[in-house]
Order: sequence, then C-alpha cells, then structure tokens
Amino acid sequence: MASTANKKVKLKLKVGDIVRIMRGRSKGKEGKIIFIDTEKQRAIVEGANMIKKHEKQSAKNPQGGIVEKEAPIHISNLMILADGKPSRIGRRLNPETQKLERYAKKTNQTLK
Repeated sequence: MASTANKKVKLKLKVGDIVRIMRGRSKGKEGKIIFIDTEKQRAIVEGANMIKKHEKQSAKNPQGGIVEKEAPIHISNLMILADGKPSRIGRRLNPETQKLERYAKKTNQTLK
C-alpha cells in the first residue's frame, strides 16, 4: 500500500485567494490565504483560527508574553469566494492561450 505522506498533491487554492472557512471554530469567517503547506495540506488564513502562544523573551520580542497568531487550517475546510459566494474550483483549457485556468464552478468566472 502506497503512503500519501511523501506525495506532493496539486492543490486548487493558491496564496492570495479570498476564502471562507466552512468548518471549525472560525466557521463563517473570511480572509486571504497567507501561506500554504502542501505536504500537510494546510493553509493559514489572515485573521482566522486565532490561537494564543506563549513566547519567551528574545531580541525580536524583548517583552515576551502571550501573542495571538493565526494557526493552520486544513484545505478541505476552505472554499474560495467568487462574487461573495463560496464556490468549488475547476480547471479548464483556455481556447485563446491554450493554457489551463482555474474557474469558479458556481459563477463560471475565471480566477487569477
């Protein structure tokens, strides 16, 4: 049986996409994707899934203390927003450029 741990999976979401969180304690929140970890299939969404982290004093943070930051959330819990509505993402061949492009299946609009 092949393990999927070492395989790189092609993800449909990209950094900079505006998404809505569909599951979890941040359900319903919207934000921009800041970072994507393709191996773990997790993304960090700006302003969502906030956690409190205790940080030690350092040169970067001389005061130390409790810092609020975004935690990763699984890709399957995110949906891209097209015209303010959550939509699935498809891929199709652009007839003019002969390249694959992403599009929102609900609104049929091309995504950047």
